[in-house]
Amino acid sequence: MIASAPDAGTGTATDTALSADAARPSRREQILRAAAQLFAERGSRAVGVDDVGAAVGVTGPAIYRHFASKDAMLAEMLLRISERLLAGATDRVAAAGPDPAAQLRALVAFQVDFALDNPALITVQDRDLGSLPPADAATVRRLQRRYVEVWVGVLERLHPEEGTDASRARAHAVFGLVNSTPHSAGRLPRPAMAGLLAAMAEAAATA
Repeated sequence: MIASAPDAGTGTATDTALSADAARPSRREQILRAAAQLFAERGSRAVGVDDVGAAVGVTGPAIYRHFASKDAMLAEMLLRISERLLAGATDRVAAAGPDPAAQLRALVAFQVDFALDNPALITVQDRDLGSLPPADAATVRRLQRRYVEVWVGVLERLHPEEGTDASRARAHAVFGLVNSTPHSAGRLPRPAMAGLLAAMAEAAATA
């Protein structure tokens, strides 16, 4: 789940969640990266296909060989990151073993890395999800809910005395804290920022 972050001007056009290989993105992935940055800076409705083309050094019409429309870019962008979050969280929990404290640390580390690597996407998800066609928006929200429930399952095992609603509230509070990166990223070197966010998130999740 990606939480609010309204001013992503500190992001870069290299949000890694949009590439199968972050070091060697395909042309399609380069277009998505550029679109994510522009959408984060201006909002998707203020960006034209020609703007995205200029950012990757191609003409606007060349974009249509990869995407039918700007809305198609936005839909693929948000679907990709929602799928990656869900798959990544599921894998991290499985790899952490049966201890819920270890599972939580793995989830926090995953979310922190995602937030630091993808500040533009955090802003786009929060601000432009409502611009998707209804069917695409419903798919993204369904994936988001499944991601949240991975966290809820871990938090319920850590806090068996609390109900599901409290665990879900904890999860959303953690997302809000970690996903502050469009505001906070760059204020500290990345390792220090990652450590600070992880420590704060674990404290919020276990208090």
